[in-house]
Amino acid sequence: MPKMKTKRAAAKRFHTTGSGKLKRMKAYKSHILTKKTTKTKRNLRKATITDASNAKVMKKLLPYE
Repeated sequence: MPKMKTKRAAAKRFHTTGSGKLKRMKAYKSHILTKKTTKTKRNLRKATITDASNAKVMKKLLPYE
């Protein structure tokens, strides 16, 4: 049986924490920032944990993470 390949797109977007959860950056921070408040933009900077419903699928895409 050959080794499983990691989906490179997912590997660039998700990182595993020590407890095995997936960490990701928030969306909506790339453009059209003038209409967003400073508070909104500041909160978008922080990383967050991936939701459990999505994490299950992402774990399959990242077999060695």
